[in-house]
Amino acid sequence: MSSTTYTDAVVDRATRHRDGPRLLLSVDLHVLHEVSSPQAFTMLADRALPVRDPSRSVGIPDHVVSTVPRRTGSDDPRAQRMLDVFSTNLARTGIEEIPLDSADHGIVHVSVSESGRVLPGQVVVCGDSHTTTLGALGALAWGIGTSEVAHVLATQAVWTPVQPVVGLRVTGTPGPGAGAKDVVLRVCGELSPRWGVGRRIEWSGPYIDGTSMAERFTLCNMAAELGARSALIPPDETTWEYLAQRLTPERLAGARAATEELTRAVTAAPVAATVDVDGLAPQVSWGTNLSHVADVDGRVPTSVPDDQRRAFEAALAYAGLAPGQELSSVEVQHAFVGSCTNGRIEDLRAAAAVVAGHRVAPSVRAVVVPGSRRVAQQAQEEGIRDVLVGAGFLWREPGCSSCVAINGDTIPRGERCVSSSNRNFEGRQGAGAITHLASPATVAASAITGRLAHPGEVTR
Repeated sequence: MSSTTYTDAVVDRATRHRDGPRLLLSVDLHVLHEVSSPQAFTMLADRALPVRDPSRSVGIPDHVVSTVPRRTGSDDPRAQRMLDVFSTNLARTGIEEIPLDSADHGIVHVSVSESGRVLPGQVVVCGDSHTTTLGALGALAWGIGTSEVAHVLATQAVWTPVQPVVGLRVTGTPGPGAGAKDVVLRVCGELSPRWGVGRRIEWSGPYIDGTSMAERFTLCNMAAELGARSALIPPDETTWEYLAQRLTPERLAGARAATEELTRAVTAAPVAATVDVDGLAPQVSWGTNLSHVADVDGRVPTSVPDDQRRAFEAALAYAGLAPGQELSSVEVQHAFVGSCTNGRIEDLRAAAAVVAGHRVAPSVRAVVVPGSRRVAQQAQEEGIRDVLVGAGFLWREPGCSSCVAINGDTIPRGERCVSSSNRNFEGRQGAGAITHLASPATVAASAITGRLAHPGEVTR
C-alpha cells in the first residue's frame, strides 16, 4: 500500500504482515478496563500464554465503578468482583493499573489523553467502541472485541481489514449556543449512523481547523456513531500545544520529529461528504438512534422516507412523542453532564456558564460527573464546581456513570434524561429509560427549565 493519506502513513508504519484483505498492525498502546478484559485474561491463562509487552498496556477501571462521593469501588458485589479480578489480572501480568485514587484516574479515553500516553502516529486500541476519541491526537485508535483484547495481550499486534480512508469535511460557523456536540449530532443526523461503516475517517475543513482539542475529542468520540472503524484529525499546532502541557520537552521534540517524518509525503483524504454547519442551532436527539436529531427549539419530524417509517414509528412509540411535536414541550426528569464525550473541563465550564445565577427545576435530578480527577480538581480550583452545586447539580466522582447503565447510575423506566453522553439506544441508560442527547450547555439549560431548552432561553 502506498501512503497517500495521514491514516495510510500510520497504517504503513505499523504493518507487520498482510494477509489478503487483512493487515497485522503493531500496537503502541493497549488500554484495558474491567468489563471487556476478564475473559481475555482467562483465554491467555487457559493457553499458558504470557502478556507480550506489559509496558505497552495500561488498565483503568471506569465502567462499573460507583461515582458516589468518597467511593472506593462499587456497592454492587458483582461489580466489585469485576474490579477485584481486574486488579488481580493486571498485577499478575505486570500491567500498570491506574487506581481510583490516582491523580491519573478517569474514564479511559480521558485519562490516557490527559496524561500524555497517546501521541500522534500511534496505533491505540481498547475494548471500548469510543476509543475513536483518541484520534483527536492524530492517533489511529479504535475499539476491539474481547477476543481481540486477548490477541493484543499475547502478541502486541492486532488484525484489521484494509479499508478506504475518506475525508469528512465540515464548513461554516455554528450559531449562538451551539458547539462541537451540536455539530457532530447534526453530522450523524445528516449522514446516518451507517455512513462510516467500512471506512476510516479523517475530519477536515474550515470548521475543524478552528476547533480546540476538547471539541476534537468530542467529534472523534462520536464518529463511532457513524459506524467508522477509526476517525482522526491529522496533528497540527493545536495538537502540539495540547501535548506541550503534558510531555517533557525532550519527549515532545521526539514526537514532533517522528510525526514530521511520518507525514512528509501525505496528502488530504479524498472528501466523501461535506456538512455545512453555518448558523447551526443547538441540537438534540429525539428518538432511538443518531439519525433522529433536530434543533432543540424545533419539532419532531412529521414524515420520513418509506424505508425508514417502521423505525420512525417505533422510535416515537418508545420515546412517547408525536410527529410534529415541539421539542421544547418535552419535559425531562434527569440531566447528566459527563462521559468520555463531554466530561472535560471545557464541558463543565459551558454548563456552569448557563446555570450561573439559576436553580435546577424541582422536577429534575441533575448530575455532573467529571471525566477524570484532573478535571474535578480544575473545576474545584476555578469555582466551577461551586457554581454547579450551588445551582442544584449533584457532584460525583469520575467514571462512566449514566452514559451506560451498569454502575448504579441508571435512569428509571419511562423517565427522560437529557444527556451529554453519546448513545440514545433503547435501554442505554436503563431499561425503558428515554435518552435525549445534547451538548453540556443544552443539558444545563434543560435542567433549569425542566424541559428540553435552548441555552439562550436561560442566558439571554
